Amino acid sequence: MSSRHDQPTSLGELLHTVAGRLRKVDLRLIDEIREMWPTIVDPVLAEHCRPEFVKNGVLLVAVPSGAFAQRVNMESSSILAGFAPLGERAPTSLRTVLATP
Repeated sequence: MSSRHDQPTSLGELLHTVAGRLRKVDLRLIDEIREMWPTIVDPVLAEHCRPEFVKNGVLLVAVPSGAFAQRVNMESSSILAGFAPLGERAPTSLRTVLATP
């Protein structure tokens, strides 16, 4: 007996899934944030930390170490304020994640 999971997924279903995921992550927004990043943060942070994406208002920033994570978190208020020109699209909170080398 064969189950639905044994069957290949149709292209239409796959495209629907991908489109749903893209609607939740604005790729143009992260490009704008990455352009603004060096003007908002200290040059050392700009060099070593990278905004990865924004989802549900949360900016995810990849950091190389716990020390950088602590520094980004300490400066989160001023970092978020720097994105104010983005208006309603500006991130409202920030989270760090350790980047894999």
